[in-house]
Amino acid sequence: MFEPDDPMPYSARSLQVLRRRRLGQRWVGVSLLALTVMVTDATAQRGGGPGQQEQQVVSQFDADKDGRLNTAERNAARQSMGPSGGGRFGGRFGGRGGGYRVPSGPGIRLTSSDVKHYPDAPLYDPATLRTFFIEFENADWEAEMVAFNNTDVDVPATVTVDGRVYRDVGVHFRGNSSFGVGAGYKRSLNLKFDFVHDNQAIGGYRTLNFLNANADPSLMRTVLSMQVARQYIAAPKANFVRVVINGENWGVYSNAQQFNKEFLADNFGTTKGARWKIPQGGRAGGGFQYQGDDANAYRSFQIKSKDEPEAWSALIDLAKTLDATPVESLEAVLASRLDIDAYLRFLALDNAMVSGDGFYERGSDYSLYRHPDGRFHFVFHDANEMFSTGGMQLSPLVAQNDATKPIIAKVLAVPTLRAKYLGYVREIAEKSLDWNAIRPIVRQYRELIADDVARDTRKLFSTDDFLRTTADDPAYGTLRSFFEGRRAFLLRWTEQNTAAAAPR
Repeated sequence: MFEPDDPMPYSARSLQVLRRRRLGQRWVGVSLLALTVMVTDATAQRGGGPGQQEQQVVSQFDADKDGRLNTAERNAARQSMGPSGGGRFGGRFGGRGGGYRVPSGPGIRLTSSDVKHYPDAPLYDPATLRTFFIEFENADWEAEMVAFNNTDVDVPATVTVDGRVYRDVGVHFRGNSSFGVGAGYKRSLNLKFDFVHDNQAIGGYRTLNFLNANADPSLMRTVLSMQVARQYIAAPKANFVRVVINGENWGVYSNAQQFNKEFLADNFGTTKGARWKIPQGGRAGGGFQYQGDDANAYRSFQIKSKDEPEAWSALIDLAKTLDATPVESLEAVLASRLDIDAYLRFLALDNAMVSGDGFYERGSDYSLYRHPDGRFHFVFHDANEMFSTGGMQLSPLVAQNDATKPIIAKVLAVPTLRAKYLGYVREIAEKSLDWNAIRPIVRQYRELIADDVARDTRKLFSTDDFLRTTADDPAYGTLRSFFEGRRAFLLRWTEQNTAAAAPR
């Protein structure tokens, strides 16, 4: 079935082993630290650790009962919480004590007159590098945000963009492994423009996510992968931004769209429906294993919309349908519960782009939406580990027999759906993994951010890492090597296996 000099396609398990073996290579050497922190600091994420909810602090210290903490109230909360704060390792983990090298120094000072403004460009315009000036009232803003990590406390800041001032913007650190990079390095940020002022938004968006490209020396994986995904399904918009905090340049971040009502309006023409986030490492269930009819058994799905019994009943019904419906009847029964075509495209993208946080592997780290028409949609949540070079030979059917993920295994057991899925895998490989089509986009992004990467003192990888991984070079570890290698493998695999997988 495969040519003699072709290694067999990797399973998810063998892909993990391969990653471990390659940790010594320079191109991922820095990520060893991130992987270590991901294991030890798995509970220090906004929204709680795996399967946990964030600590509720506001209600305990909100003396004036306005629903948020002012300076005095936050000081009281910090004193009460102790040095570690809400993040389990947040107050004492990182810097030299956590085994990290110290950043090369503070960033250069920047003012609004030093940067280009884009008052007429859309917020997610891929051709712009818009600058966000964030001003905290406290010089120790980083320590304060670490203290309140994994809690419901936001730290207010004034944000200036394109010369316009936005006051009382709520800011907190976000992420899991991206939070654990260490003191002084850029951590991912969440900005709530309507934290105090209900109608305050920027470019029509109330909440922004600035991602630190953890485990991504190219800095491009989120922006590139979401650009590919949006050709096929509803997926977050993403571009690059420059962030300046208290006058100091903190470098380039990916600006990834929040999964909220604005996302629904952009992609589905409605703001109604139920939304969930399924975080990395949550309790079993993200793969839609049926666990009875008690909604509490499905709390690995963290609901982000109004918590209504009808939403949970529909989610449980989908799990029960997958569990109880014979394969020969499944497609017809699923049609009213799942946007099957969009789901197959989501599954094909997740596999073709080889997400290191793959849904095919973990059954988590994604977002879920139930449209008012009753059908579920799957949405990418975390894309910084897309284009994993070590997975270029990952089988498109890697999870077809995984009983812990019936949303994959049962669906791919239906011959017509399996054939359609493999058709999407091939289409994505042919059109969207073609380096000739991707090359000019990578070149454009590289030119857009290269100068900022070079002068960024708080980045997680070196400038050489960035230049090497984004170069138009087929050497192992570059974006080009992934696109060319993955495309070649998938075209060969689908040609050799599609006939055997076709319905009979």
